[in-house]
Amino acid sequence: MKAKEIKELSTVELNDKLRQLKAELFNLRFQHAINQLDNPMRIAAVKKDIARVKTIMRDIELHESVQP
Repeated sequence: MKAKEIKELSTVELNDKLRQLKAELFNLRFQHAINQLDNPMRIAAVKKDIARVKTIMRDIELHESVQP
């Protein structure tokens, strides 16, 4: 996902997306462990997506605490 797409999501949707990405990462790691993973670069892409979601969530958290 692009950062622009992630910024358009609500907090609830971000939490849901993060949960989905973590589950996907778990499954990819499991497939990698038993040598059934077709595209190992997908693991890196999912990790980056998780980082993007967490960054946007933190940005929202910081901006909400600053506003009165």
